[in-house]
Amino acid sequence: MYMLDLLGVLYCGFAEFASPVNIIIGSHVWVEDPKLAWIDGEVTRINGDEVHVQTSNGKAVVTNISKVFPKDTEAPPGGVDDMTRLSYLHEPGVLQNLATRYELNEIYTYTGNILIAVNPFQRLPHLYDTHMMEQYKGAALGELSPHVFAIGDVAYRAMINEGKSNSILVSGESGAGKTETTKMLMRYLAYLGGRSGVEGRTVEQQVLEYKLGNPKSFHYLNQSNCYELDGIDDADEYLALRRAMDIVGISEEEQEAIFRVVAAILHLGNVNFVKGEEIDSSAIRDDKSRFHLNTAAELLRCDVQSLEDALIKRVMVTPEEVITRTLDPDNALASRDALAKTIYSRLFDWIVEKINISIGQDPNSNSIIGVLDIYGFESFKFNSFEQFCINFTNEKLQQHFNQHVFKMEQEEYSKEEINWSYIEFVDNQDVLDLIEKSPSLDDIDCDFNHLQKPGGIISLLDEAW
Repeated sequence: MYMLDLLGVLYCGFAEFASPVNIIIGSHVWVEDPKLAWIDGEVTRINGDEVHVQTSNGKAVVTNISKVFPKDTEAPPGGVDDMTRLSYLHEPGVLQNLATRYELNEIYTYTGNILIAVNPFQRLPHLYDTHMMEQYKGAALGELSPHVFAIGDVAYRAMINEGKSNSILVSGESGAGKTETTKMLMRYLAYLGGRSGVEGRTVEQQVLEYKLGNPKSFHYLNQSNCYELDGIDDADEYLALRRAMDIVGISEEEQEAIFRVVAAILHLGNVNFVKGEEIDSSAIRDDKSRFHLNTAAELLRCDVQSLEDALIKRVMVTPEEVITRTLDPDNALASRDALAKTIYSRLFDWIVEKINISIGQDPNSNSIIGVLDIYGFESFKFNSFEQFCINFTNEKLQQHFNQHVFKMEQEEYSKEEINWSYIEFVDNQDVLDLIEKSPSLDDIDCDFNHLQKPGGIISLLDEAW
């Protein structure tokens, strides 16, 4: 499995690394700064756990020794292209290296077999043309400068030579450039496979899925009810969407159906309710809501009364009878939203299936390359179960990173009796145990009673359910 970590800004996707204790007077260190995140300085005094640092911008800082990180004074001025070569692989060291390379227009950096990309927020066509593809074709990882094509090539060669399926994970927060990076990967894999027609369709697939994806993903566009985005032309975006649909083989009739469904969902969102005549019942609020209900029914080509009943009533089927109960306005709103989400979800699933049919897969193929575009760690003003699941997945990826970059490499060095410097890092196994650990039996005591150790959050939820 190969991984790309995308950074929209200088955001560190690594766990917090433990600060070494060999800090002495005169040491060059990094300390936290409210504006710059981190700033370098020199230790002038140590009093127990209290450290006095004179920073490079002339400030005197007093902090705890656990919040001070050593600076690599021998690091190359242009940074390193593989961060496993850093003397200190901690957050300020990583960010400094990425920032240094970014200033030199080097947006890619390795950490072992993981590629970290910093979003340039501009088009760089020279980095992704056919000439560049040809350069990375067949090149060993690390032979050339870090590049997304190198990750794609390693996965492709491993699949061809070993006959095994491979996965490439593209991780990062919204706006980090995951979609563009995935496009580049798929274009390169199609180039290696020699299927130019598929190459065009895979890129348009990304355009189509991006435009019809979940708008809640873009949390920075959901801070108010009114958006004004410079450089966004709805007419151009619409034409690009229609062009993408044409390329992946969605017919005119199917396109019309897609837009009807999307429009119906928008109208459903404008249907509101008031209390009905009966207890715990509801009714359409006014003529405006009635108009949107009628329009939604027309677009969905269903009976208006049936749609209204589906929103304000709940039907329960038992072995003996069918029970219909009315819903109060709050539950009717929840029913409306659930219907809209279900329709949209099924529409999106249908589009993905249509795209997969268009791209096609050799039925005789025994191996594939899966390209997974996932969110990085998320922490919003308001967090939900979705953020819990996303962050849990990323904790698992963090453990994978720890195992490959630290544990496995250091164990290999020990087996080969190679001299190496131990790198301290924070293992996140405790975090994973807190979430997913199964209950276990402790050693049997003298009375042969089983003492059960508590499990994680998931097992507790199972018990509660």
